[in-house]
Amino acid sequence: MLDKIKNLNFLTEGTFFLIAGPCIIEDEESSFKIAKEIKSITDKLRIPFIFKGSFKKANRTRLDSFTGIGDELALKILKNVGNELKIPTITDIHNPTEAELAAKYVDVIQIPAFLCRQTDLLIAAAKTGKHINIKKGQFLSPESMQYALEKVKCNGNNNILLTERGNMFGYQDLIVDYRSIPKMKELGHPVILDITHSLQKPNNNDGITGGNPMMIETIAKAGIAVGIDGIFLETHFNPTQSKSDSKNMLPLDKLEGLLIKLKNIRESI
Repeated sequence: MLDKIKNLNFLTEGTFFLIAGPCIIEDEESSFKIAKEIKSITDKLRIPFIFKGSFKKANRTRLDSFTGIGDELALKILKNVGNELKIPTITDIHNPTEAELAAKYVDVIQIPAFLCRQTDLLIAAAKTGKHINIKKGQFLSPESMQYALEKVKCNGNNNILLTERGNMFGYQDLIVDYRSIPKMKELGHPVILDITHSLQKPNNNDGITGGNPMMIETIAKAGIAVGIDGIFLETHFNPTQSKSDSKNMLPLDKLEGLLIKLKNIRESI
């Protein structure tokens, strides 16, 4: 399944694959800078890598939050990054119209967790023929993802990835139930652990989502130990300057060390 994704290298290495990048495309310079650094690290460690960047953010808490630099401009940056660095790219979509638009620019389409039950959205994504990464809603059981899968499969697309990103624990916290990973793997598709969004602290009174990045390594190690197929994380040279999800990102200078530890765990099991 993954071998159908253009420019996804090192799949025969027997390790996990990585989806990583900034939360949102802020400009071309920073996007290339982040992508080049991640590619350099993953090439050295021989880890399959897909570059992630949202072309827009449609689910911000506050009206005055940054939502993007313009849809087509951001999508063109993603396409340029993919073409010039020869790496696959992924971005989120939020309504059926965006499915066809995004499919012109990226290799993988992502369904946000909040929208994983949106039938029209899943059908539109399926009809693009692209690989589809469906994030499990914070409100869903792992078993419920079979119905999201069915909506895509029944529309002629079997190229599906599933992502665990934690479940709501009260109003302002998330918790990862690692039982979800083997349960979703039973559905027959690669399963990814989103290790940075799983550490969000949503619904803060100031309308800005918090996070707990000190736990990134712990969450990631546990995911590898229980057999996750892929790791998803957001990273930035200076997370405090990121325009979205700054509170739960991994500083880019810590990425290589983390991946080395995760590879060692994978090899040991």
